Amino acid sequence: MPFSRTTTLARFTRRTAVALAAAPLLLGSAWAQQATWPDKMIKLIVPFPAGGPTDTASRIVGQKLAERLKQPVVVENKAGASGSIAAAQVSKSPADGYTLMMLATPTLLAPHLYKKAGYDTVKDFTPVATVYDLPIVVVVNPKQLPDVTDLKGLIAYAKVQKSPLNYTSSGAGSFGHLSMELLQQLAGFEMQHVPYKGGVPAITDTIGGQVPVMYADLVAALPHIQAGKLRAIAVGSPQRVAMLPDVKTIAEQGIKGYDAVSWGGLLAPAGTPKAVVERVAGEIKQILAEKDVQDKLLHAGAIAYFQSPAQMGQRVQQDYTRWGQLIRDKGISNE
Repeated sequence: MPFSRTTTLARFTRRTAVALAAAPLLLGSAWAQQATWPDKMIKLIVPFPAGGPTDTASRIVGQKLAERLKQPVVVENKAGASGSIAAAQVSKSPADGYTLMMLATPTLLAPHLYKKAGYDTVKDFTPVATVYDLPIVVVVNPKQLPDVTDLKGLIAYAKVQKSPLNYTSSGAGSFGHLSMELLQQLAGFEMQHVPYKGGVPAITDTIGGQVPVMYADLVAALPHIQAGKLRAIAVGSPQRVAMLPDVKTIAEQGIKGYDAVSWGGLLAPAGTPKAVVERVAGEIKQILAEKDVQDKLLHAGAIAYFQSPAQMGQRVQQDYTRWGQLIRDKGISNE
């Protein structure tokens, strides 16, 4: 039987009424889920091996978060491809607040360095809270470069070499590599990158004299700086760091506006309820205000630094764009 306009309108009205009647139930269910969150274990994914600064910070914060939420927070390490393997999995996890990831700068930038990273850092996650800054430092072998005591000395020395002076980092596309490339671009000099597979072998060979210069994570380099085996000549952050109060920033040494800070923060899958995100962010803010947490992070070479979801989102966007442009300009790849 053909549908009359009246029949169609009546059916539309009934469907609308049913949908409107169901809406409060659906919304009520969602609100109820958020109101009872968390009622089970939370997974905190670390995209790097156990023992590094990202892992250490995750365990410090995870333990405190578990105490506050009164639910277990289980840290799971899923390393590989600058953290992109873990990030791709987390991006596809349910957006229910029970899966979090500690983002670190290499994972933030991995989609620029791997053709098939499997995720978009900006679009596939919900920012929750920045947790720490991880200072990086330019170090030299004091036996090989005895007269290089500051950045000006390094630049002058590099410019008069017949062949490019070698420097190393923890790997192609690592934050140390990108930061040194930015420094060379802004300061107008050139060195040759010698990538290693990890920070430990790179530091070992810098101490051993195989490579005279390194841009290193402070957490890895600090014991060797304190022992006199390496000399710190500049830090990449806009401000000096408490662990090396006498070492000037790169900006202080004439490269105005230079800012290179590796950092970490919590992400959740895109679509995670706002109430859950704000709850976690509020807890993280209080956790990072605790003196013992600040001291533990500092001992691991990281500086406690809280940013809200909105602030972290802006930082992700800015770093993704800024460093992505440098990666493209320099043709840097991890493949």
